[in-house]
Amino acid sequence: MPIKKNQLAQMLGEKMGVTKKQGADFLEAFTDTITGLLRKGEKVNITGFGIFKVADRKAREGINPKTGEKIHIAASKKPKFTAGKVLKEAVK
Repeated sequence: MPIKKNQLAQMLGEKMGVTKKQGADFLEAFTDTITGLLRKGEKVNITGFGIFKVADRKAREGINPKTGEKIHIAASKKPKFTAGKVLKEAVK
């Protein structure tokens, strides 16, 4: 079962020796900051943990699975996370 945002906030609060509310504030600040930097096209490297960046997806042809009709899929940008070596080793 996945960990939800409020559960993660509780865990952060306990780990930092602060309240769940303060853990939630930290989590909110962290995600807002990462999102803002990605929106500006910045790459965020947290050594050992990983890299957050924006990847460009090229325009391409696709197929509508219901009709089999070919469709054009426009170019887009998407957030991407690449795990760092320490994180990869930790989950082996």
